[in-house]
Amino acid sequence: MISHIDHLVLTVGDIEASVAFYRRALLVTDSTFANGRRALHFGNQKINLQVLGMEKRNRAGVGSGDLCLITTWPLSDVVAHLRGEGIEIIEGPVAKTGAIGPMTSVYFNDPDGNLIEISSYGA
Repeated sequence: MISHIDHLVLTVGDIEASVAFYRRALLVTDSTFANGRRALHFGNQKINLQVLGMEKRNRAGVGSGDLCLITTWPLSDVVAHLRGEGIEIIEGPVAKTGAIGPMTSVYFNDPDGNLIEISSYGA
């Protein structure tokens, strides 16, 4: 029934600060849509950003996100990029299990404390 994830939503304290962070950390592109909402794009997916109270249908909290993104880069290059941007890696590289099997991951927090995992299924 389900083929893939279209988008996720992260609740942040400052949308423009988050856009700047994710552009720097993950090299994503950004857009503005639907009355000024903001999104981060990568591949055929996106992450929408919201501030607390913006969406009345959920019980989101600032910094409560926890997501895993798959990289096409060697994980050593991801680590070097993050460190070069002054982003503290809080765990990894470490062996984990993803949706399709074993993978290697590194973890960091965004400025609001959302946990971001970057993973590779490659050797």
